[in-house]
Amino acid sequence: MSSKVTVSCEINADLQKVWDCFNGPEHIVNWNAASDDWHTPSAEVNLVEGGSFKSRMEAKDGSFGFDFIGLYQKITPNSFIKYSLEDGREVTITFSFANGITELVETFDIENENSGEMQRQGWQAILNNFKKYVENLA
Repeated sequence: MSSKVTVSCEINADLQKVWDCFNGPEHIVNWNAASDDWHTPSAEVNLVEGGSFKSRMEAKDGSFGFDFIGLYQKITPNSFIKYSLEDGREVTITFSFANGITELVETFDIENENSGEMQRQGWQAILNNFKKYVENLA
């Protein structure tokens, strides 16, 4: 049984805007990076159960890159997403809205190459970028 890590953020935006920015390829390319020296030059999303997604994540200096690929297992619009990654790890994401704030919570199976804490920090940094991106949209 693999260990799980949970990261979350509270975004000062309505639920539909958060959902659209999290799942829209035109938005993903603007926020999907854990640090300023990384970026996501392309993203593809087929947001239906059984559909797939792919984000190309690269170091801006071109030294390293990889495809982040998964398959959607369950989708409840504006509420819940469950997907599996290429390596079989599972991720769940919940979206909830109260008092003008949307909370996004991601729980994922850790991989064995990097420490759980390193993975938690990376995924949290991406969520922090997401929060900043959404809150700065007009």
